[in-house]
Order: sequence, then C-alpha cells, then structure tokens
Amino acid sequence: MKIIIHGKKRDEIIDLVKKIGFKIIDDSDKKEKPDVVASYGGDGTFMKAEAKYPGIPKFIVKRSETCKKGHNIPKEELLKKVISRKYIIEKEMKISAFFEGKKLVGLNEIVVHNFNPRRAIRYELFVNDKKIGGQIIGDGVIIATPFGSTGYYRSIADSFFEIGIGVAFNNSTEQSDHMVLKEDSNIKIKIIRGPALVYADNGESEILLEDNDEIIIKKSANKAKIIRVLS
Repeated sequence: MKIIIHGKKRDEIIDLVKKIGFKIIDDSDKKEKPDVVASYGGDGTFMKAEAKYPGIPKFIVKRSETCKKGHNIPKEELLKKVISRKYIIEKEMKISAFFEGKKLVGLNEIVVHNFNPRRAIRYELFVNDKKIGGQIIGDGVIIATPFGSTGYYRSIADSFFEIGIGVAFNNSTEQSDHMVLKEDSNIKIKIIRGPALVYADNGESEILLEDNDEIIIKKSANKAKIIRVLS
C-alpha cells in the first residue's frame, strides 16, 4: 500500500511505517499516487493534510493526547489495521466560502473575524436570501460542519451537532442564539462595518472583507474521506 506521511515530525514514524510494509511516497513525485495519507500530529495537522491532499483517504496517527480526532490505539496496531484494509471510509462534509472569484474550503469551519481585535465588526446574516435578525455587532461568526462542531464552534456555542451547518456568534454585544441550519443552506454574510478577515480551519489563505462586501458560505461539492479502523 502506498502512503504519504504528513506532518512536521513525520521522521519520527518513518521507520515504523516501513517496518509495517507501506511504500512511502514523496509528495513531490507526481507519477505515483498514494492510496492513503497518514497525518502525524494533532487535529490541526489533520486539517492541513486534508487541505493539501483532498480526496485521498486519510487517518490520524496521534502524536499527543491533545489530539481529539485520532484513534486511541497504539501506532503500530493502527498502521497494521490500515495496511490490512481493516477499516471503513467515512465521508465528511466540507464547507466553502466564495468572494469575487476567490474560494476557501474548510473541513471544520469558515471563520469571519474582526481584522482589528480592538474593534468589533458589524454585519448582517442571510440564510437562503432571507435576513436573519438585525445588524449584529461582535468579533464575528463561525460557520461549522458537523466534523468541526466539536472544535472552535463548541467553544463558543457550548454544544455540538451531527447533521447540518452550525452558526455560532462570537462575542456578540447582544444575545444571539446559535443556529444549526439544513446542510443545503446558502449563507450570506454582509459586512456593514469592517474590515473582517475570512479563513478556513487553520489554513494560511485568507480573504479580507471591507464595508458592504458580501461573502457566500455553503456546503462544498466535495467531501473528506476519513479512515476509521475496525475493532
């Protein structure tokens, strides 16, 4: 089985991966296609792996106990199950943001955040072209997938969900109830007073929104393929 190992500390497990019998592929080699991607690290590393290798089945090899998404079994056992194909592939929804020809894709969430931490942004929220409430003042809004609802979304909303798209309001000046929308919802954020920064997960790409700019956020056309080993 051909594998790419993703992560800053990948050298720590290369010998083990070879011992199990995988063929390690260099991601610079465009001639060979990997069967799977092993993300070695934590949840953030996994999101970066999905952004870099979309569409390829992948799994987390946990490097520390702070990782919440990985399997709680020894590394060697995990790798043996994967190479023996003792797993299922779960498809997880991703989410996209669109603005003036630019596109961001996230596995966990799209974040709209105040660019200047000293100054709140003012914005309006529309769902399927229907305005929801009035003008909102705060640090921004998080639009999350079910997979991402146990992360940043949960820290704000104090809840998580399994179906749909979650909307959590970050430090709004007035009480704003968090929402879980249908997964085919079309969400529009209009910035009344910015600037605001938009990014996906912990990615490096970003979009800057100024006054009166509008960004569309909705379910991505593609899904992440996540390996879950069988017990």
